[in-house]
Amino acid sequence: MTAYAIAHLLDSDQPHPDVAEYMERIQSTLDPFAGRFIVHGGPVDVREGQWPGSVVMLAFPSGQNARDWYDSAAYQAILPLRADHLEGEVIIVEGVGPDHDSAAMGAAYREALKG
Repeated sequence: MTAYAIAHLLDSDQPHPDVAEYMERIQSTLDPFAGRFIVHGGPVDVREGQWPGSVVMLAFPSGQNARDWYDSAAYQAILPLRADHLEGEVIIVEGVGPDHDSAAMGAAYREALKG
């Protein structure tokens, strides 16, 4: 099942050349794990709450691929180029399958509330 690595990166007042190097090198770390960018910065249309910064979203064939990419020596070698200069959060999350049923999920939640 498709999994996603999602980064919420806060805007930096001080652009840094290490971040440019990180951006130049990241794709080669994704390729062995079939990772690809599906969102890479761009305008954020905030509809609820606040969202300072930008969004980066990567897609992988599975959660294991995503975790293996993040933990890989190649990615860990370039991670400080970004992390030392841009604050933010990074998560890995599994997607839902084609038969996902939010109504059934809601019904199960309602049952759990009865307790």
